[in-house]
Amino acid sequence: MIIYGRNAVHEAVRGPRTVGQVWATSGAIKEPWLAPAGLRPSLQTSEEIANRCGSDGHQGICAEVSEYRYLDGEDLLGLEQPLIIALDQVQDPQNLGAICRSAECAGAAGLVLPERRAAEVTPAVCKASAGAVEHLPLAQVRNLTDFLIAAKARGFWCYGADGDATMDYRQVDFSGPVVLVMGSEGKGLRPRVASACDALISLPLRGKIESLSVGAAAAVLLYAAAAARS
Repeated sequence: MIIYGRNAVHEAVRGPRTVGQVWATSGAIKEPWLAPAGLRPSLQTSEEIANRCGSDGHQGICAEVSEYRYLDGEDLLGLEQPLIIALDQVQDPQNLGAICRSAECAGAAGLVLPERRAAEVTPAVCKASAGAVEHLPLAQVRNLTDFLIAAKARGFWCYGADGDATMDYRQVDFSGPVVLVMGSEGKGLRPRVASACDALISLPLRGKIESLSVGAAAAVLLYAAAAARS
């Protein structure tokens, strides 16, 4: 996998993945974290790097890294009192990257994705997450509803975000093991996923538009949960 962007490459260097060849422009090759990591980037033009990584958003650097390794959902359920976020068929790489960044910064234990009809960790997601995917455990599960049922059997409380829910997110006790469930762009939670949650919660909207993006809503709920658990 060829990842690109200064934060994405820097965090890959700091994370568990193996970083191979690095390519950088004359400006990016001076990044102070490259030499201590033992990396010797090959000097290339901005156009050459764009051709190599397939994006103009490379910020002058790209790197070959080992494939991303997902956990199993059970790995996250075995953690001590974790805060987990689960995404129900979120397909936009930018949204996945933004949510991963918020989850890592808020101290979430991990993120769960269904194996099908969902965005995966791609170079675009690595860039959008500012490298957060290198430090945030991500698990893929065959069936998200089954994962939530298993989580509840292990003592988790599962809260699904739903714009039509009557329970305000500020009424929720986020202590203990918690799964926050976010629906897909436009469609929200699928009925079976929503029914597997202990409660559906909403964020009050005081403006004139009808909804927040899934990335913005996830950030609010993650930090609300983190604050309640601190």
